[in-house]
Amino acid sequence: MPDPPSYTPPKVWIWNKASGGRFANINRPVAGPTHDKELPVGRHPLQLYSLGTPNGVKVTIMLEELLALGHAGAEYDAWLINIGAGEQFGSGFVAVNPNSKIPALLDRSGPPAIRVFESGAILTYLAEKFGAFLPTRIAARAECLSWLFWQVGSAPYLGGGFGHFYAYAPEKIEYAIDRFAMEVKRQLDVLDRRLAESEYLAGGDYTIADMAVWPWYGGLVKGWLYESAEFLQVQSYLNVQRWADAIGKRPAVERGRMVNRVMGEPSSQLRERHDAGDFQTKTQDKLAAGS
Repeated sequence: MPDPPSYTPPKVWIWNKASGGRFANINRPVAGPTHDKELPVGRHPLQLYSLGTPNGVKVTIMLEELLALGHAGAEYDAWLINIGAGEQFGSGFVAVNPNSKIPALLDRSGPPAIRVFESGAILTYLAEKFGAFLPTRIAARAECLSWLFWQVGSAPYLGGGFGHFYAYAPEKIEYAIDRFAMEVKRQLDVLDRRLAESEYLAGGDYTIADMAVWPWYGGLVKGWLYESAEFLQVQSYLNVQRWADAIGKRPAVERGRMVNRVMGEPSSQLRERHDAGDFQTKTQDKLAAGS
């Protein structure tokens, strides 16, 4: 069989056709809203507009951990944003996040209302607002923020790189999959070496660095992302596995994973969260389903 013709990029790229793949219907080279739609507002000061992807889960874990510590001001409403339907391009959402990506947070606790977008920025904002999960000692704070920004810089290689070409692209491209699989395995090795010498990423304490990294790389080694566990030989990263298991057992993490979730068993999904009692209802449903 002859090799397919090679692609020669044009002198000037023009968007004149769909790119194909799972998310082709929402990808476009321009920003801004596509339609008018106001965002709903609940009764709590913190309004979260999100979806239960790894980036969204970072923030719901943080909020549930804050509530578990007794920070009543961290009560929140979590509204589902269906990115497959393009709800992130509604005028209300774009006003909170001009980048049209989940998650987006609106803090209405006092005038003026404060918008915060990008998951790493939201974690930092909440940590500083409530004085939790971000070390105050300068060396420990630097280590925490270094790993937080490591995740922010690394995730595009895992999600938009490896995940896209391995799971979502309209055709399998050997070069692209090999390139990003190599990088993801290098990142897993970085984590494994760090976690061989430290219980958590920033040291002995659980911080926003762990909350940021766990939904992506913890999910990867537990086989929750892209059905790629065997392909990437994730069982060989023993220290990452230990860390992922320990964090996954935290009750606040278990709750945070449920919020705005639209995949998996129905009993694991809490599509919107407006009160702590919403989890009790889901637990009762889960017990009833198993009886």
